[in-house]
Amino acid sequence: MTWSALRTSHYIAGRFAEDERTLPVENPATGEELARVADAGPDTAMACLDAAVEAAEGWAATDPRERSELLRASFEAIMDRADEFATTMTLEMGKPLTEARGEVAYGAEFLRWFAEETPRIHGRWTTAPAGGQRLITMKQPVGPVLAITPWNFPLAMATRKLGPALAAGCTAVLKPAQMTPLTSLLLMDVFNEVGVPAGVVNCFVSSSASSTTGLLIADPRLRKLTFTGSTSVGVRLLEQASKNVLKTSMELGGNAPFVVLPSADVDRAVEGAMVAKMRNIGQACTAANRLIVHSSLVEEFTEKLAARVGALKVGDGMDDGVEIGPLVSAEALDDVEAMVAEAVADGARVVVGGSRGDGPGHFMRPTVLADVSSSSRCFREEIFGPVAPIVAVDSVDEAVALANDTRFGLMSYVFGEDLTEAVTVAERIESGMVGLNSGLVSNPAAPFGGVKSSGLGREGGPEGIEEFLEIKYIGLSLG
Repeated sequence: MTWSALRTSHYIAGRFAEDERTLPVENPATGEELARVADAGPDTAMACLDAAVEAAEGWAATDPRERSELLRASFEAIMDRADEFATTMTLEMGKPLTEARGEVAYGAEFLRWFAEETPRIHGRWTTAPAGGQRLITMKQPVGPVLAITPWNFPLAMATRKLGPALAAGCTAVLKPAQMTPLTSLLLMDVFNEVGVPAGVVNCFVSSSASSTTGLLIADPRLRKLTFTGSTSVGVRLLEQASKNVLKTSMELGGNAPFVVLPSADVDRAVEGAMVAKMRNIGQACTAANRLIVHSSLVEEFTEKLAARVGALKVGDGMDDGVEIGPLVSAEALDDVEAMVAEAVADGARVVVGGSRGDGPGHFMRPTVLADVSSSSRCFREEIFGPVAPIVAVDSVDEAVALANDTRFGLMSYVFGEDLTEAVTVAERIESGMVGLNSGLVSNPAAPFGGVKSSGLGREGGPEGIEEFLEIKYIGLSLG
């Protein structure tokens, strides 16, 4: 792959379109400019919606099998170009190349999964209880969709939204994060390559969300908004969407507890914590944010976790053997470092790490904090970095209460060998997903989403396509 071959322009009505304005994309491992990408204004954003609206009726009328085959072809094309996608993700976002390859497989799988769900959109035919009428229900595409995606999983967050949208018969406009747009534009190249009709998928990149996405949300022709990002932004988008009563899916912030019960196998729990905390450099809404460990195991758990974390290789994700890449930006690094400093000021003890790396790039040394106060900011807010704060508790009830003491409820983790106790705790914790003796549960075949301030709706699984469908009822009189 050569950088001159990268797509750096908007994708509108089946064509790549340049723009007079551009914005820089930075390599977070070096701090240097990687590429310049077209920067959309209101006219470009509206052109994307115009194209999606124009294509909507024809796409909705296509046979389910036709939509299915195009999604399947897109899956295969991504896998054929896996190295290209992985390299692009690592260079623009920073995750190690091994993890980027994993995201390619994970992200592509959403297209294969929803290709298989496309012909399984079902309705119902029943007789009215009083007779005389037949009650018919059918499911139809909700209409044009605006999908807004974050920077931390540049491929998977797009396919997790576009897969079910296209499968349901909806057209879409994708607005990726301005820090990591190259992967999304490469995905547009795939859709173009396999023959997805013009206007069915459109994509623009912009440095001004207020003048672009806000404009589209206010347009009555848009019928669905799907967003992954912070809760604060999600709340603002919900307020905007309410004016046109848009159907919405919101995958918002998390503050995942990682509960180690007294019956836990410590080695198994440490292994799970390494995945749940350090995957994607800790930059995931599902990342273990609060490690709540029973006091009978906390010393052993902390020692073993610190040994594993301290051995992680930090560096440019393109280099062999690197396990922890850079944070996405200088601002992200500053915030994570400040959280650690505040925790220490509150009485926490740095077991390993605790400071930024040397040299260029936005590197944070993988960190374990012990004796963390439950009032510290790193325990109340998402860290979004490779920092593991540990709190000891003396009872299972205390662990559950502390786990639920948050307005968020996306992901949680529970480790314990007493399955009766572990399952009971999993049921008591207020979150949309639970990893039971597992540090990784995201799967395209399962519903992803949270409760409380972590969002609305579900992505993935059989439930995922329902978010892009409306139910129509027809009352048929026979006499």
